Amino acid sequence: MKIPLNEFEQLIDEKILKRGLSYFKSGAITDFSEISTGEYEAIVSGTEEYKVELEISNNTITEHNCDCPYDMGPVCKHVVAVVFHLQQDELELNQPSISKQKKKKTKSVSQQVKELLKAISHKELIEFVQENSKKDKKFRNYFLASFGHLSQNQSKEFYQKQIHSILQTAAGRDGWIGWSDMKYVVNTTEPFLENAEKYLANNNFDNVYFICTALLEEMTEAFQYGDDSNGDLGYFVESAMELLSKLAQEKLPKALKEKIFEYCISSFKQKLFEGWDWHLGMLHIASDLIERESDVDLVLSCLDTINGEYDRERAQLFKLDLLRKFKDEKEAVEYINKHISNSSIRTKEIEKAFKSKNFERVVNLSKDGIKCDEKDKPGLVKVWYNWLLKVAQSEKDTSKIIKYSRFLFIDNFHPQQDYYQILKENIEDEKWHPFLEEIIKEITPKQRWTYTELIRKIYIKEEWWDRLFLMLKQNLSLENIQQNEEYLSKDYSAELIELYSERIINYVEKYIGRNHYQTACRYLRRMKKLGGNEQVNELIELFRKQYPQRRALMDELNRV
Repeated sequence: MKIPLNEFEQLIDEKILKRGLSYFKSGAITDFSEISTGEYEAIVSGTEEYKVELEISNNTITEHNCDCPYDMGPVCKHVVAVVFHLQQDELELNQPSISKQKKKKTKSVSQQVKELLKAISHKELIEFVQENSKKDKKFRNYFLASFGHLSQNQSKEFYQKQIHSILQTAAGRDGWIGWSDMKYVVNTTEPFLENAEKYLANNNFDNVYFICTALLEEMTEAFQYGDDSNGDLGYFVESAMELLSKLAQEKLPKALKEKIFEYCISSFKQKLFEGWDWHLGMLHIASDLIERESDVDLVLSCLDTINGEYDRERAQLFKLDLLRKFKDEKEAVEYINKHISNSSIRTKEIEKAFKSKNFERVVNLSKDGIKCDEKDKPGLVKVWYNWLLKVAQSEKDTSKIIKYSRFLFIDNFHPQQDYYQILKENIEDEKWHPFLEEIIKEITPKQRWTYTELIRKIYIKEEWWDRLFLMLKQNLSLENIQQNEEYLSKDYSAELIELYSERIINYVEKYIGRNHYQTACRYLRRMKKLGGNEQVNELIELFRKQYPQRRALMDELNRV
């Protein structure tokens, strides 16, 4: 969320604005620094101390961050307190004493650091880094992450030890990496990825391999003791997999190529990443490194060990791709026939047959799919019926088009085509309405919401407004009235106003709280749009008399 400084009071929630101002006035900002041009950092004290970071460009806050756990909106009270601190002169606010002291600073932190680095001797700087690396684990971790690539003794274990130290430091004594601790993990671990990208660009492939495998193993383990609600651990895993995949595409030395292949197979067999997508992903990377027939057989044998219906189907499809790429067509055909119950394999075969206009094979595969999946996978049955419809459309077989599109129109929650329109285009005009009446008669007793919605769709398409209004009266609610309002307002505005009125009275009687009052008033405004000004005024007067003690309701009624 970008926030122009001259408009921030209009853009931020009033409650958060008031709390932020209160924090500022109470002197909660215990430290404020300009890190570099347009970059600010502050410590705001409340129940705990929180760090706020702001970036400002052209008098607009372009980035803002606070390490507090607030997640109810885009801006927290601590950020607002710092914004008030920045704008205190323009807003003529009373400045807390800490702010006055900080205001005297004329040089940013980056300027001060620059000057000090020029003044400090090389020996003093070495001593400083050594001393602070002993005392401060976080400093040591960040230093090693940033400059460890200059070491001559790099290996997977070298990087793994550093990443493990970062994670353990973040976990602290209780052994859990909380939401707020993840920022430290991200900031300190990000240099490993940056260095790996540089290594890849400079053809230093060994170190890319070391960093990626270290990240994969440590971050996967960290899922067991870290809050990944922001997806930070997942980000490092995905990035490492992407880099490892890019590495596999490079022209690698034979020894390294074999090492990466062996790692992929070994990590799969040891189940290092079992339960995660990158468990199978390791075999995908291994397949890009295949050089011998024995390599193919090794990957194929690993794929045969995968359990779980979803993972097994993915593995079977992957195996089919490998058979087509490295084995003869006969072996691939035999595998297809054996595993045609795999919906992904069936779909690919149907698509292939349809593209080549082998409609007989499409029909056979689709009908077999219906028989195979009708008991446990009704959603897939609709997919196979849709292929039957596509063949009928290609062959201009009207009777089958009507048969299949009728079935799909009645019993399909995720339609792939407009079955209503297909039916209308293929049924003679004089038979169309009797056809629809037959469908309505068939599905009415089922009384499920999907069938009710289907009947409603028919009424709307055919503009049968009297039947739609009757249907509404049988299923009355404020939401249903609003949903049908656009279709019925022309012929039934007075009736809709009356229905709204009755339901709003019941709603206000039953529910208490500003959110509910706002909902009721939203429907009052809809009544006004329908021409019910008089009825709305009567309701407002009624509510004022009945509920004078409900201040929030009185407040919302004033806005109608």
